[in-house]
Amino acid sequence: MAARTPAPEKRPGVFKQIKGIYQFTAEAYKWLPFLMIGLLLVGAGLGVLVAFLIGATAWWSILLWAITGLLFGVMASMFALTRLSTGVMYQRIDGRPGAVGQVMSTSLGRKWQSSEMPVGINPRTQEAVYRAVGRGGVVIVGEGSRGRLTRLVNEERARAQRVAHGVPVTVLYVGHDEDDVQLKNLAKTVKAIPKAIDNRTMAAVIKRIDSVSAAAIPIPKGIDPNRVRAPRPR
Repeated sequence: MAARTPAPEKRPGVFKQIKGIYQFTAEAYKWLPFLMIGLLLVGAGLGVLVAFLIGATAWWSILLWAITGLLFGVMASMFALTRLSTGVMYQRIDGRPGAVGQVMSTSLGRKWQSSEMPVGINPRTQEAVYRAVGRGGVVIVGEGSRGRLTRLVNEERARAQRVAHGVPVTVLYVGHDEDDVQLKNLAKTVKAIPKAIDNRTMAAVIKRIDSVSAAAIPIPKGIDPNRVRAPRPR
């Protein structure tokens, strides 16, 4: 008898996701409930104010304007919740191995292609190098100490320059030193890089770099780089 195919995992609904984000954010910001209630009340109040300013006198007209203002208050509270939750996320993962990969794989948008997996890693220190390719060219991001990342960064930069001749290569380091990019500003910094290539060139660069990197990266796909161990001396 054929084994049953396991049912696909059911994703949480929208309201459940919002609830989870709210609970996650409220742990860091105790005043979050007051902010959201305040935004709702301000929205409704502005709706009533608009109703009086335009000369609405019927109760149902004032009510409709109040509801309209309340909806804008809901939108404002969701926007505030999203921004605050993003800030909390950056605070939680900042300094952890793999944080750069998480940001680059989720926050760069469709105009950039990157991966959560590093293109180079030091198994002993867990310092890693990541790469993104977009209209701004090739971006190499180091996660860890500049001194210990020099070799990995130079190797990846040379590889990119060799297969994508003429394409700009930008090197960034994520950290808290003077010349470093803070994790919360990483996506914004990458997106701000001026456009230098068109979509066709971008696709060709991605294909070339991937073909070269496949043979160069000693990390099999599906392997967590944080669990990689240095090879034992023979």
